[in-house]
Amino acid sequence: MAESKTNAMRILDKSGVPYSILGYDPGDGEIHGTAVAEKIGRPPGSVFKTLVAHQGNQIYVFVIPVAEELDLKKAAKAAGEKKVEMLPVKELLKWTGYVRGGCSPVGMKKLYPTFLDASAEGLDKMAVSAGRIGTQMELDPIQLAKQVKAGFVPLIKEADNE
Repeated sequence: MAESKTNAMRILDKSGVPYSILGYDPGDGEIHGTAVAEKIGRPPGSVFKTLVAHQGNQIYVFVIPVAEELDLKKAAKAAGEKKVEMLPVKELLKWTGYVRGGCSPVGMKKLYPTFLDASAEGLDKMAVSAGRIGTQMELDPIQLAKQVKAGFVPLIKEADNE
């Protein structure tokens, strides 16, 4: 595994941020977040997906639990915008350097404004993509927030206010 470090892992190594690698077999197609959580043996509430949104040419990064849905109104409020839209999947690689399913909040082409869902703040460890499909990295949420200069804010849709 050491010879196949991702950019995200190299950045954490250089910064001295401890993490552990959780690999899984993605199979032969796209895999959804709750299946990733199951494959790495972690509860869905501790495994997070990285979503990329934009307002014009300004990119924003939102990190939320895999089983949840991003509330675009909360995301826009966190970003200080009237509204934000999800970045089209076909533009993800161009802006971030990552592909869908392997998008890490660490090591994007630029350090975009990043927001972690408030639910991560109380966790001892959280898992996020290591920058490659089939590889997650587990680390302290506070250390991740410092690394990507993120704040903890409510970002997920509530079941009762659809």
